[in-house]
Amino acid sequence: MSQLDTLKSELLAAIEGAGTEAALEEIRVSALGKKGSISEQMKTLGKMSPEGRKTMGPALNALKSDVTDAIAARKTVLEESALEARLQSETVDVTLPLRASPVETGRIHPVSQVIDELTAIFADMGFSVAEGPDIETDELNFTALNFPEGHPAREMHDTFFFNPKEDGERLLLRTHTSPVQIRTMRSQQPPTRVIIPGRTYRCDSDQTHTPMFHQVEGLVIDKGSHFGHLKWILEEFCKAFFEVDNIKMRFRPSFFPFTEPSMEVDIQCDRSGGEVKIGEGSDWLEILGCGMVHPNVIRNCGLDPDEYQGFAWGMGIDRIAMLKYGMPDLRDFFDADVRWVQHYGFRPLDLPTLFGGLSS
Repeated sequence: MSQLDTLKSELLAAIEGAGTEAALEEIRVSALGKKGSISEQMKTLGKMSPEGRKTMGPALNALKSDVTDAIAARKTVLEESALEARLQSETVDVTLPLRASPVETGRIHPVSQVIDELTAIFADMGFSVAEGPDIETDELNFTALNFPEGHPAREMHDTFFFNPKEDGERLLLRTHTSPVQIRTMRSQQPPTRVIIPGRTYRCDSDQTHTPMFHQVEGLVIDKGSHFGHLKWILEEFCKAFFEVDNIKMRFRPSFFPFTEPSMEVDIQCDRSGGEVKIGEGSDWLEILGCGMVHPNVIRNCGLDPDEYQGFAWGMGIDRIAMLKYGMPDLRDFFDADVRWVQHYGFRPLDLPTLFGGLSS
């Protein structure tokens, strides 16, 4: 019996000292395997007398049970220790700052922002927004707008024409949003008050011109509309858009096929100091073209020019965005440079309103 007690002490001490599951498995095999120390003792029972087996048998079984339980308990301890070590090595520092959400990092492009600003200003004046396709017919883009045959804008060097169709008709990328004026006048009866923002296309490219740019036009058709209304609308728009209390405007005679009389509009500014300040100084800056809708255009839309008259205006959205927000090169608008958008862009939830401020 003293031999079994010694064996038990040695095995339990070895089990307690096992530092890894692999070492514990070696101890189990050396004690309980086919050639293990306890298994060898079990083989001697057959050679003992009945009285000896009655004493040694239960003692060996108790030893085997104690060793098995000790191995299981130590294995549990080692597994928990390994799990704890793994958790420590794979831990995440939850105190690190979170990544900014898309709402915080995303930016509204200045063109989209200015379109929203325009919509807010003119909606307050009672205008609705009209839209049309980028691909237009020659008739809507030129003929219905009183462009004569042979006009330079109707040539390939100024306009993006598609190949002629079988019937000879040539579609084109619209050179202005004015075709939507024709579509609007032909589809609804006056009074008409709409603004028309959208993309336009011309064969031109430099620091202040791109082959694709954005334009907004306005149209009013009614029986009593006159030039005084046009002047008031443009003055109120410029004050609201550039966020100045007062602004001087200068109307110069010009020529457009679709208006008569036609005018270019300059606004007061100050160019000193390397920047353009709107609403102050003694300089002038051309900003848009306008005029009274030509009687031929009204007639081409199925209306009587002796009964209805109106006015229209148009300006480049990219251009007024550059003036308001100080962007020096129009080509940067279309370079898809994330750094530029981060610098000049606007937070997604800062929607422009006249009450809260257009560029807050």
